[in-house]
Amino acid sequence: MTEQSKKILAEMQVRKSRRQKEAFRAWLCGELEAAGYAPRVEKGFAARNVVAGDPDKAEVLLTAHYDTQPVLPIPNLITPRNPFFFVLYQLLIVLPLFVVVTAVEGALISFAPKEALWWLMPLASMSLCAFSIWWILDGRANRHTANDNTSGVLTLAETALALPPEHRERVCFVFFDNEEKGMFGSAAFADRHKNVKKNTIVLNFDCVGDGDSIQFLPQRKLKRDEAALTRIEAAFLPTEAKDVQVVRGFSLYPSDNANFKRGVGVCALKHRPVVGYYMDRIHTSRDTVLDEANIALLRDGALRYIAALDET
Repeated sequence: MTEQSKKILAEMQVRKSRRQKEAFRAWLCGELEAAGYAPRVEKGFAARNVVAGDPDKAEVLLTAHYDTQPVLPIPNLITPRNPFFFVLYQLLIVLPLFVVVTAVEGALISFAPKEALWWLMPLASMSLCAFSIWWILDGRANRHTANDNTSGVLTLAETALALPPEHRERVCFVFFDNEEKGMFGSAAFADRHKNVKKNTIVLNFDCVGDGDSIQFLPQRKLKRDEAALTRIEAAFLPTEAKDVQVVRGFSLYPSDNANFKRGVGVCALKHRPVVGYYMDRIHTSRDTVLDEANIALLRDGALRYIAALDET
């Protein structure tokens, strides 16, 4: 692990407030400049993306979101290849809110003046829902973000710093802002670079630090390009301890890759019977696991992938 990665892990895991983001962007741009890049900050709606390279000329984009999330009482469990379990889990998350709203409305019916119920009940329900949405999107910062998405940031930074200058024209590195609030950064970037949105392969590293199965989950358009999927497989190689899969079948990964027709969500997953491949711990104080072997596998694979572009 590089000195830059160690510094991010030790000092910059929280990148949520405006001041924290500004400090991180300034430091990151300084490190990229020292390595010979000319990084810039692209402004978009509710987002500030750090871009190193020319996205409109690059043959591939390597991306990751640098913003971090609020801490929640329960993890945001992700099952990219099991939609039934994913929907079921989201419903279970909503259930406590439904119980609280029902209890509050019951208390109002029992104790509030009858003539005021017509406005008290909808006000209470909307207030509770609004508070829940605020908590999920903009609550107290999670101090532990090793997997989501410090792992993706480290993968991007280590790849950029290790990439030889002669290969840099064919790739663009983008650190997206505000993925956690609705993928605003990648949406603004895709709107600004419409050809990239439609035609460029975008490898988006999000939560790659905790799990022994490294999975590439392409968007539907890219799944029809078998040659492109084969090139990814040839570059990102498994090890004795780590499995690598480029998924051709159904997958749904809710991250910035969704804003690009040829986007690929790259993540690390665990596996259990029934549930299948899954991701846990994120958005909680238990997000403390970052396997350096995952970062090394993805960094080395990205370097091979970029070098192979010169051979095509």
